[in-house]
Amino acid sequence: MIREAFAVGDSVFHDADPRLKVLFAALYSMVVALSREFLPLAAALACSVLMVFLARLDGGEVFRRSLPVNGFVALLWLVVPLTFQGEVLARWGPLELSRAGVVLSAQITLKANGILLALAALASTSSVASLGHALDRLRVPPKIVHLLLLTYRYVFVMEQEYLRLATAMKVRCFRPSTNRHTYRSYAYLVGMLFVRAAARGDRVHQAMVCRGFDGKFHSLRDLAFSRRDRWTAVAMVALLAVLAGLEWHGRMAG
Repeated sequence: MIREAFAVGDSVFHDADPRLKVLFAALYSMVVALSREFLPLAAALACSVLMVFLARLDGGEVFRRSLPVNGFVALLWLVVPLTFQGEVLARWGPLELSRAGVVLSAQITLKANGILLALAALASTSSVASLGHALDRLRVPPKIVHLLLLTYRYVFVMEQEYLRLATAMKVRCFRPSTNRHTYRSYAYLVGMLFVRAAARGDRVHQAMVCRGFDGKFHSLRDLAFSRRDRWTAVAMVALLAVLAGLEWHGRMAG
């Protein structure tokens, strides 16, 4: 099951309108991803850490969720500085450490962690259902919104179906190995999972039609900007302007 560990809480981000958070998360990620100067990237990372603090998120859980991303970043540090062309900073036999590779790896590190922490503070402080309704209010195509909400709802069901099939195989004394029987059994498992998913999809559609589904999910929560949301929006716009200004000033000075 997908855990929404940060969706419930009492902070300025938990109380903010989900439309505002989705919009700012997209703009913030875009500004950080397009930045190349270290000053705005470092400032963005510091702001992201501040957002996590203001959202009152569990630091240990945030760190645990960042491990896969930073594991990939660590792999880049092992490869990019040694394979990128440019000025050589150090040499160990046939290996050459390039300045451009180190700079690129540092930029990727700052960008990845800045965006990740910002999304943790913004997107994960709302439930997936709230984010879906926010996307609908922001005029995102309804099919994409429906796909998001239904995938979130029924990915657990498909996981349960898989566990049920895997348990049935174990009860029949199936022991995986590197032989044709194992490959065939796993192929049957995947095929049966697709068959059951299709059958479940038909039943879900019929149930939705019987309940009067008209192509739109209705939310019980009325989204409306409060006075705090307006001030939050002003602060967010100011932050984006500062980061963009730092990037522009750095490029002009360079």
